[in-house]
Order: sequence, then C-alpha cells, then structure tokens
Amino acid sequence: MSEDALRSLQTSKYMQQVSDLKERNMKENYFKEGYAIRDQFATHFLTLTVCGWIDLFTRKIYKDILIDAFKYGQQQNQLIIYAYVIMSNHLHLVARANDKQKKTLSDIIRDFKKFTHHQMMPAIESNEESRRDWMLHQFAYYGQYNPNNEAKQIWTNNNHPEECFTKAFTDSKLNYIHQNSVRAGIVRNAEDYIYSSASNYVEKGGILEIEVI
Repeated sequence: MSEDALRSLQTSKYMQQVSDLKERNMKENYFKEGYAIRDQFATHFLTLTVCGWIDLFTRKIYKDILIDAFKYGQQQNQLIIYAYVIMSNHLHLVARANDKQKKTLSDIIRDFKKFTHHQMMPAIESNEESRRDWMLHQFAYYGQYNPNNEAKQIWTNNNHPEECFTKAFTDSKLNYIHQNSVRAGIVRNAEDYIYSSASNYVEKGGILEIEVI
C-alpha cells in the first residue's frame, strides 16, 4: 500500500471514530434527564422543548393541539395548571398533579408528550406544511438516537423540572413565564399574548382556564 493510500485509510478511520463518538455522546447525553421530579404531587416549573429547538409552534394549529391537550388533562381532573406560555419551540408550565388522583406528574407529562406527538405528526406530514420535508428529516434524525422512541421524535425527554418550594421562587417563575412573549418581541404587554396565562392574572380571562395563585 502506498504512503498516500495508507494516510487516506488512517484519516478515514479517524473520521469514523469521531463520528461514532459524536453518536455515542448524543445517545448518552441529548436525551438524558438532568433534573428529576422527586415529589410527584408538588408544584413544579417545567420546560418542554422541541428537539433541535425547531420552531414548530409558529403555526396556530400546533399551539391549539397543545391547548386542547392541557384542557383534556384538566377535564380528567389530573393536571392543575397555575401558569403557562407556548413559545415557538418550547413551552413553560407551572403545574402539579392532582393529589386526589393516582396519576403522577411524570405520567401526565409523558402522556401529554405522547398524545401531542401523535396529534401534530399528521399535520406536519400534510401538504399544508411548507417545512414538511425538512422537519420530518430533523425529527427522524433525533428519533434514531432514542432507543425507546418510534421513528421520529418531536419532544426532548428532559422536562427540566424545578420544584416550587417557596412563594418567592414561584412568583419569579410566574413572572419569567409571562414575560417570555415580551422579551421575544411578540407583544408589548404580556397579557396581550394569547398563548399565555398572563391575561388570566389581570382578570381578562384566557383561552385556557387556570388556577391563579
């Protein structure tokens, strides 16, 4: 084998090792839960994120699917929501599981993600979605790194739960949630953003009923 051919083979093996390492890190870290819900019936601040921070929720149809799923959880007397906001690629939530029910907060969020995934995927696959091919490719890419998942994955596994131990901490999270749309430049006043509970806190109501704290 010539020197150039040997060098090319060594380079090829090195690049494959780098690729294998990146894939292993993706499997081990990307879908790894960094936070844990220890008290399943305590109030938590949660962040649910779309894989790759893809701006899926720029279209109304996807945001409405999330709202309907929240309403279902409330109607089943499972989920108590204190605050929420839906942004372009993630949502924030202050909520708890109803302690009169057997379903834990982890179970509720897992089922929420599963249900909304199956509701949103047909909309993504439809001809009305101009970003269809690109998004399907991206969700398939992230899905392949999760052995517990189907072919495609919309949500990351990490819900970043933070238990609301004190009123001061809870109030800071409520303010953070409601100011998201203002910081993003979507609205001037937080209560003007439809997909947020900010309007509920100024007694204007909202598209989703919540428990004001």
